[in-house]
Amino acid sequence: MTGAELIAAERARQIAEEGYTAEHDHGHAIQITQAAQSYVGLALREQRGTWLPMDVPIMWPWDASYWKPTGDPVRDLTKAGALIAAAIDSLEAGA
Repeated sequence: MTGAELIAAERARQIAEEGYTAEHDHGHAIQITQAAQSYVGLALREQRGTWLPMDVPIMWPWDASYWKPTGDPVRDLTKAGALIAAAIDSLEAGA
């Protein structure tokens, strides 16, 4: 799959399996964006070989139990992309 397809599939999974619809996420775009940024930073560190499995980013907006790194930069960038899509959906739901 292409990157866009991976992101769309992950966003669909977040909605179907986790219940994170635009309505659910409404008003949380800042936190969702922080989460996306955390996964982007993780993917950068994974590619550089500087990531340690116990690292929870300082900017991670939620409880550490929700931080689910994979060690795979493609998968973690996919999560970041889906979170960005969720943040956009959240903002659009309030427009």
